[in-house]
Amino acid sequence: MPLFRFLIVLMTGLIPGFISSSVAQHQNSFKIAFGSCSEQKDPDQMWSEVLNQKPNLWIWIGDNVYGDTHNMDSLQACYAVQKNHPDYKRMIQSFPIIGTWDDHDYGVNDGGRFFSKKRESKEKMLAFLDVPTDAEVRKHDGIYQSFFYGTGKEKIKIILLDQRSFRDTLARSKEKGKRYEINPEGDILGDAQWAWLEKELKNSDARLHIIASSYQFLSNEHGFEKWGNFPKARQRMLDLLVKLKPANTFFVSGDRHIAEISKLNLPGLPYPLYDFTSSGLTHTWSEVWVENNSLRVGELVIQKNYGLITVEWKKKGPVVTLQARGKNSAMFLEEKIDFGK
Repeated sequence: MPLFRFLIVLMTGLIPGFISSSVAQHQNSFKIAFGSCSEQKDPDQMWSEVLNQKPNLWIWIGDNVYGDTHNMDSLQACYAVQKNHPDYKRMIQSFPIIGTWDDHDYGVNDGGRFFSKKRESKEKMLAFLDVPTDAEVRKHDGIYQSFFYGTGKEKIKIILLDQRSFRDTLARSKEKGKRYEINPEGDILGDAQWAWLEKELKNSDARLHIIASSYQFLSNEHGFEKWGNFPKARQRMLDLLVKLKPANTFFVSGDRHIAEISKLNLPGLPYPLYDFTSSGLTHTWSEVWVENNSLRVGELVIQKNYGLITVEWKKKGPVVTLQARGKNSAMFLEEKIDFGK
């Protein structure tokens, strides 16, 4: 761990990689930047834009590098390219960085639980994130973790899911515009991660919960990777949220090389459920097509982007502003969620 970042760790009390880590914030706002799908060899990264926003935290949502390999030396080399980008090195020195993976950094495109190198790949990922050798995440299969930020009535809990290590298989579809057939009984998280997730939500005293999902949770009409390919698992998540009613919860997701915000009014949940997708840090669609999403709020963004979340603490609850941003301080999309209403 770089010396300057280690000093930040000591001063804040945050140790990256520890489950339920906590850092006190003496402000009434907290700013989180996040993104996915960064081709490490592309010199045109978003890192200077992210730095200009001065966030308190960066979250990787997946495809943190493009490895697609069973060769762990090659995967490590990909991470080294990303980590040694001058502006990314500045990010490491400036604020905590946490994250989960998707498929290209996992090691195989659209991969699942049968990937033979998933344990070795996990070690490369955790090393990239400077996760301590005695961190709790190293004691179980997969890379799911949770973190606390803030204290008292200004506490945020971030839950990082692992949607690769335990995910069941999908069959290829022959239907045009549809990559996979639905797996009606298949699972995504696995028994141990489901039990962990329920405990994390049930026992949380945070006033805001952000669940990081490497691919989209709510959007369900496109033919690519999504929770909707596993309808039983998707419904299980919805049922869990209704059962536990965790305070002020929303999803962030990546994978799709687009940005969009989806919103679902879920019966039994006392607030609307949002999924904020930000993807395409270095690349997006090569051509534009119509993609239906009946849950979409605002526009579909097909420019390179990163996500910015600003949490402002009010007496009645947090007010969360979601923004999809790009180069030259461009803002493509904005949605405000007032959980105190």
